[in-house]
Amino acid sequence: MAASYLTPFVIPGYEPPAPDPQTGEVRIKTTDERRDIIWQMKQVRMVQEGMESPVAKAAISGAMGFALGAFFSLMGSSFTIEDPFQRAQYDGMTTRAKARVIFADMGKGMWRQGKGFGAVGALYAGTECVVEGFRAKNDLYNSVYAGLISGAVLARNSGPRAMLFGGIGFAAFSAAIDTYMRHDSPDEDA
Repeated sequence: MAASYLTPFVIPGYEPPAPDPQTGEVRIKTTDERRDIIWQMKQVRMVQEGMESPVAKAAISGAMGFALGAFFSLMGSSFTIEDPFQRAQYDGMTTRAKARVIFADMGKGMWRQGKGFGAVGALYAGTECVVEGFRAKNDLYNSVYAGLISGAVLARNSGPRAMLFGGIGFAAFSAAIDTYMRHDSPDEDA
């Protein structure tokens, strides 16, 4: 009697045949169709596992950090063009030469700031994934620990006191952002 209440286990590709909505014909899947379904499921699982790996998360965060840093630098470079102290270096140059110098400075700034943002993003995301894997939990403390470690690593050349304050500051910032991101928005329908 209790067995009738259990959910049946169905192997992918071997689901009970359903009638076609247009023709009403019931067709059973062929062996090739079943093989394709199982192959597609393996591919999906492999991509999901790859996206959840610390290496992939660090690489994606690094790339997004690089793009964000380059964008910020591009926006900030428009202010340096109008800087009266820097205008003197363009005196006596043709428009083409000015443009060449300005674009070269923009490119160098975008590369430099993009590398910095990318390194911070990759370091933090990779550290958070490693901490989460080590703790085997997904909670707020992962971002705090990752921020503490990342802040200390970023300030390592400035001494132990800077490492301590950098880690605490980065941990507090990470906790604030993660708390905000985990916060459920109120339901507007109610």
